[in-house]
Amino acid sequence: MSGVNGGNQDVDIDLGRVISAVWERKARILAATIVAAAVALVGTSLMKPSYKSETRMLIESRSPNLSGGDAAAQANDPLLDSLNITSQAQLLQSTDLIKRVARDLNLAKLKEFDPAAQSFLPDPLVLIGLKQDPMKLDPEDRVIKEFRDKLNVYAVENSRVIAIEFSSRDPKLAAEIPNRMAQAYLQIQSGAKLDTHSETAKWLEPEIASLTSKVKEAEKKVANYRSSNGLFQTTETNSFSTQQLNDISTELARIRGERANAEARAENVRTALKAGRASDTLSDVVGSQVIQRLKEAEANLQAQIADSSTSLLEGHPRLKGLRGQLSGIRQQIESETKKILASLDNEAEMSRIRERQLMGQLNGLKADSAKAGEEEVGLRALEREAAAQRQLLETYLARYREASSRLEGNSSPADARVVSKAVEPSEPYFPKIIPIVIVVSLATLIFGCLIVIVTELFSGRALRPSGVRNADNDIMLEPAASAPAAAAPLPVHQMQAEAARFDRPEPAQENARNAAALAYAKIAEQSLSEKESEAEGAVAEVDDRGFTIGSVAHYLQRHDVPVAIGISPGGDEGSTATVMLARELAERGRTVVLVDMTGSAAPTQMMVENPKLPGITDLLCGETAFGDAIHPDRFSDAHIIPHGASDPARAMRGVDRLSMIIDALADAYDLVLIECGPAEIAGISRLTRNAMAEIVLSVPGFKDEEVAELVTDFEAAGYGNLLVMAQTADRHSPRPGKRRAA
Repeated sequence: MSGVNGGNQDVDIDLGRVISAVWERKARILAATIVAAAVALVGTSLMKPSYKSETRMLIESRSPNLSGGDAAAQANDPLLDSLNITSQAQLLQSTDLIKRVARDLNLAKLKEFDPAAQSFLPDPLVLIGLKQDPMKLDPEDRVIKEFRDKLNVYAVENSRVIAIEFSSRDPKLAAEIPNRMAQAYLQIQSGAKLDTHSETAKWLEPEIASLTSKVKEAEKKVANYRSSNGLFQTTETNSFSTQQLNDISTELARIRGERANAEARAENVRTALKAGRASDTLSDVVGSQVIQRLKEAEANLQAQIADSSTSLLEGHPRLKGLRGQLSGIRQQIESETKKILASLDNEAEMSRIRERQLMGQLNGLKADSAKAGEEEVGLRALEREAAAQRQLLETYLARYREASSRLEGNSSPADARVVSKAVEPSEPYFPKIIPIVIVVSLATLIFGCLIVIVTELFSGRALRPSGVRNADNDIMLEPAASAPAAAAPLPVHQMQAEAARFDRPEPAQENARNAAALAYAKIAEQSLSEKESEAEGAVAEVDDRGFTIGSVAHYLQRHDVPVAIGISPGGDEGSTATVMLARELAERGRTVVLVDMTGSAAPTQMMVENPKLPGITDLLCGETAFGDAIHPDRFSDAHIIPHGASDPARAMRGVDRLSMIIDALADAYDLVLIECGPAEIAGISRLTRNAMAEIVLSVPGFKDEEVAELVTDFEAAGYGNLLVMAQTADRHSPRPGKRRAA
């Protein structure tokens, strides 16, 4: 069999049905919302208002720089790290600070801070022992407890700001308390710094006196050691011997330079004389005044000789005399050059002698300096000791002066300042009447909608088999042209089971009870896979006209068919045969229920007296209980679910429940017979989910050609398992085990 009669199937939520159910109950939901809003409005109006105010303080280093040097970078100040900010926030919540503020403002006399003492009625929880008696506590402890409940101190994220927040029923008190707490905190911090400076000054006084005597003794040792060892100082860094050594070294270097220069100049002159070069090319020779005068005389003589040569003969006595004078001057120049060379040699020799003398002195000073260096080792040790004692003394003196200067009350401000004072709030922070009313209203509205949705889900009316499309794509089983025009078509594709109440035992009797109970079970089983039964392959032999009603009834009984779908192409005549088939099966002892899915409601008119009884359309619309839709046949033991009195167009919106209704009926009855009237083949495929199903083709009065054409059409659509019920009376006795294979 197909999934129509499967015991279990997957289901989805029908959103359209859920929305429709919420809309149908909108009046109740809105009424509950209005009532809740009114209650919230009245309740918040009767509450005592609470006010909240806040003071903010900035943690920063406020110590004045009295040393005159550059202040240290605040980024490296441990006072400003995150752990210290958190610690200061905890300090603001300390019991000592709270006690101080509570005493200053005399909070113990206010009922808000000591309700136990001001209340005339005992606390019921205290009387039954579920709560400790607050009167056993000290009055100050009770005030502190209430104070902490109203106080909120926190560090503002990513900053060095601490906020002090306080709530109270008195707006003035809500602003005054955080300001008082900030003031008390600053006083405590400033007093702690004053105490620190006072203790520092007291400790430094004897230490400075002791260090002063130690520094004097150390400096005296240095002076005595220096004088006893002759370690005199010319400067702060050089001694006398070191200074002498430096001076001689400098002089020696100068003398060596002069010697080298003189030797070079003499060698230059000597080389020029040996090579016969003119003396006027030598700087030392040219620089001599004697040489310069001789050169001038030589030049004059050469000029005279040249002038005379133009007018006198070569052997003239004047020319000879001039040439003799020229030769004598040149000899003088050569002699003077030799004298200059000798002078340079003498200068070089003097430099060498001076160098030897300075080297002797230098060697002596080196020996003295080595000895002085050994003695200075002890001197430097004494100097280091004296310097250390002197530096420590200076440090202590500076700190003592700084500590002494900060012993005044205003000289040591707290490392924090108020950046925002609390002001008296003009509006209460609680209760916020409008937001509370809005929230309560929305919560009631949402809760009411959830109740309706949950009810629809648990009742099964909001469920449909998975994989089923929306009603816009449903295919209808429309009546034939001969059917009454007033009858409306019904959708027949798979639906979910109706989850309805079952509180009436009649007229469905025991089978109706079982069907209703199974319907409830179907609703809970939403994730089980559908069962598919095996198709029967036996072939029955019939006469030329097909099966009679008795033959079809025999086959359905023999093979224990749970669901059969009746198709009546001829309209009401075929539906009448289907009704007779149901009665035949009932007479054979089978429990049968017929579901009237026709457009003309012909089976309903034949089997019940009142055609307006609740039926399948009422189930699909959710307007009747499951058991109330099942009625007995007036002429047999068969049951029927009539056409129903609800609007078929409205029933279309719940058409996806039909499959679960059929499943529940199949578990309660031996056979569920669905009469669809002159339905289209496409509509049948929707009802059977395109699977193998027992289809009874009721065609009384049809010709063989018409029957063959119908069978061919059904076979082309994939229905090869047909029971053709062509006659209403038996011509032959039924032959079990054989049927027509269409």
